[in-house]
Amino acid sequence: MRLVDSHSHFDVAEFDGDRAEAHARAMAVGVTRQIVPAIDAAGWPNLKQVCAQFAGLYPAYGLHPMFLDAHRKEHLDELRQWIERERPVALGECGLDFFVEGLDAGAQQLYFDAQLQLAREFDLPVIIHARRAVDAVIASIRRIGGLRGVIHSFPGSKEQAAHLHGLGFMLGIGGPVTYERANKLRNVVAMVPLDQLLLETDSPDQPNSGHRGQRNEPANLVEVLDVVAGLRGMTREYLAAATTANAERLFGFGIRQPESGVRGL
Repeated sequence: MRLVDSHSHFDVAEFDGDRAEAHARAMAVGVTRQIVPAIDAAGWPNLKQVCAQFAGLYPAYGLHPMFLDAHRKEHLDELRQWIERERPVALGECGLDFFVEGLDAGAQQLYFDAQLQLAREFDLPVIIHARRAVDAVIASIRRIGGLRGVIHSFPGSKEQAAHLHGLGFMLGIGGPVTYERANKLRNVVAMVPLDQLLLETDSPDQPNSGHRGQRNEPANLVEVLDVVAGLRGMTREYLAAATTANAERLFGFGIRQPESGVRGL
């Protein structure tokens, strides 16, 4: 069984003490690849170094909306240069966050739109953060056009999921789905088309229900896999193959079809 963690901040300081051990634990349970999205320009060099050091790590470069104080307009020019030189598998993490107080909405939109335009120009999938901002994100995707990607830690409704599917966007599903009271999210996960789903951890954040208050890590992706497989009434092996194929298709790893073993779609 092979899995792709489609959203892991494996480069951050929380892993500095045991990054090799955490990587080994992930590989041991079948999490053989991770997409590692950036947070700010200052972190791009370290992200590049970490991804080069460990097998199966793929960098994405971008400017996260929660870190506006760290961003400068010249970083958008630098981002273009990094994309041209490094040829990452995706652009991100970018997006909109209307949950955190004090984040300037206009500045967020400026950086988000500019990054969407870069993703379109370089034909890269985009990794989007959309907290309390799914409708605004959909509007931006429609306005820019010609995009594809994933909504990380999807927080929206089945109607929003359907709109995003029509626009070529997948849904990143992680730790929140493991909480029994997450009925809205669980209902969405149970019913959306299988080709729209990606699995993620958002390590070191968003720990699963059995790890409250602990650092999250990519090895915990198998717990997300089991919950989603149960919600959809299919074997974990089939779901692993299907979501891995989805990640391969989106991020350009190569296309493989899931093996038989499904009990229900």
